[in-house]
Amino acid sequence: MKIANLFKDNEKTVFSFEVFPPKKDSPIESVYSKMEELCALKPDFISVTYGAGGTVGHSRTCEIASKIKYDFGVESVAHLTCVNSTKADIDSNLADLKANGIENILALRGDYVEGAEPKHDFRYASDLCEYIERVDEYREFFDIGGGCYPEVHGEAENEIEDILNLKKKVDAGASHLISQLFFDNNVYYRFIERAKIARIDVPIEAGIMPITNKNQITRMVSMSGASLPAKFSKILQKYENKPEALRDAGIAYAIEQIIDLIANGVDGIHLYTMNNPYIAGKITEAVANLL
Repeated sequence: MKIANLFKDNEKTVFSFEVFPPKKDSPIESVYSKMEELCALKPDFISVTYGAGGTVGHSRTCEIASKIKYDFGVESVAHLTCVNSTKADIDSNLADLKANGIENILALRGDYVEGAEPKHDFRYASDLCEYIERVDEYREFFDIGGGCYPEVHGEAENEIEDILNLKKKVDAGASHLISQLFFDNNVYYRFIERAKIARIDVPIEAGIMPITNKNQITRMVSMSGASLPAKFSKILQKYENKPEALRDAGIAYAIEQIIDLIANGVDGIHLYTMNNPYIAGKITEAVANLL
């Protein structure tokens, strides 16, 4: 099922997960029990990343996406990055996805690899979207999603440049968007207003990450550029030395965010699960009747 079709039911809030492959030196089977538990929560779909910093690569992403779809019965989305790929690489990856029946892609630029010369066939995710849309067999088979940054992409000069670049991505073929994580819903609502002004009229899922330990928040804020509202900072200060209390407070904060987003008519919630079925389960249980 193509993900764009999930958003056509205006009475339902789409609820999805993100997972990541194991590290290169770990067997791929090491994540399957967690994937099965996450699939048992019945999200509308699960997206599969390339691993932290894109370090694992395409083959494991495709294999896990196939496992999720065909063995565990949940629609999957495969991340596909392009900045370190030639057109031949992308053709090979798309052929692999198609052969495995994976028809949904999250088209991303990807991270530059330190010390490696980037390829020059694709500079931006919009280039990848345009390329897929230009080839008949790809356009007919694949549904393309894209990423977006409520607090502005770190390499954009300002909000205007960022939203114009996002418009290019949508015009190039992205049928829906998934946002980077954020901790202040007002940031997301202001972003949605900018998107509307730019006539970006595709569904936009809100990316929510439950922060459950101090090291995680330090790493995630560094990687994403997300700001921390005072309310969240106080939670960290109070519970940083109480791991279980911080975990529970992080879950509660994410639930509060999601309830407010659903009440304000968000198109969807994309939960960054960190491959943790316990946390995803607690949040799903709390919001299931609201979706």
